[in-house]
Amino acid sequence: MTSMPALASLPPPVPRGGTKVLSRQAKAAIIVQFLLNEGADVPLSSLPEDQQAELTLLLGNMRYIDRETLNAVVQEFADELDGVGLSFPGDMAGALSALDGKISPRTAMRLRKEAGVRQTGDPWLRINTLDVEKLCALVQSESTEVAAVMMSKIDVAKAAQVLARLPGDRARRISYAVSMTTGVTPDAVDRIGLSIAAQLDAEPLKAFSKRPNERLGAILNYSPSATRDDLLQSLEEQDAGFADAVRKAIFTFANIPVRLKPVDVPKILRDVPQDVLATAFAAAAETDENRAAVDFITENISKRMSGAIQEEAGALGTVKGKQGEKAMSAVVNAIRDLINAGEIELRSPDEEEE
Repeated sequence: MTSMPALASLPPPVPRGGTKVLSRQAKAAIIVQFLLNEGADVPLSSLPEDQQAELTLLLGNMRYIDRETLNAVVQEFADELDGVGLSFPGDMAGALSALDGKISPRTAMRLRKEAGVRQTGDPWLRINTLDVEKLCALVQSESTEVAAVMMSKIDVAKAAQVLARLPGDRARRISYAVSMTTGVTPDAVDRIGLSIAAQLDAEPLKAFSKRPNERLGAILNYSPSATRDDLLQSLEEQDAGFADAVRKAIFTFANIPVRLKPVDVPKILRDVPQDVLATAFAAAAETDENRAAVDFITENISKRMSGAIQEEAGALGTVKGKQGEKAMSAVVNAIRDLINAGEIELRSPDEEEE
């Protein structure tokens, strides 16, 4: 029990039931303290910083209130909540967040610029979603110190890929600068993130989300092999670099050994009928690359299943070109479906080269 001298040192309590003498800020502090005492998770970090500071000061200065006053404040709060029919974001930033994905990106960007509203949320979460190529470009465009902060904030795996793609001298200077980031404050990191996010917002919207080589590679994935080879040869003569990038974006039956992980091979059998696999195996005997794909598949499935498919393929004999290509395309399409469903992930061409 609290001693009498201790009670005498406290400021007098709020008069019993005297909610009228309390400011709205004080009532808010009472509600927050009540919710915290009840174990509720109150997301105060979503409030503006000045309101967080004001609330903290109020909680620090208040001492105690009687139960009747607490009940009156809680009842008043409940009545006010009950009377709310509909709430709105209250500002342009909140409205844009609420309509994210509901209005066009172009409209959202224009409204954000006109209102001077930055994109809400942690900017580093957005930066971390960028591909390695874009991160490399950002690191190259920033000072060594800012680049060191970026490398410290993005995922370790991505940071390693970015570092590997940088020129040797630039990579060494950034690596050394990372050792000097100990004294960087959270505010500085936040400002750097917001500055980079602002650069991203300032970039014009692109009509296509994927790069040209990825779009053409996706088209050629579904083209007959003769057409694909002819176009790639023509591209090679006109732009060898672009042709090489397109080749890396293409995934065909012959690419299975170098792009598919061995552990994922059995998953193909779920979606491709055995007779289709047998037809693909029989047609694959025509080229060394396709035979290597067959060997890779048979080595990573059960011996019983492998033997059954190969026996059926042998019984088919020679398969017509279009029939064999259709079967091999069915295998490749099943792999693509598994990729789109997130069940498997191809090894990148860069991993293959390494």
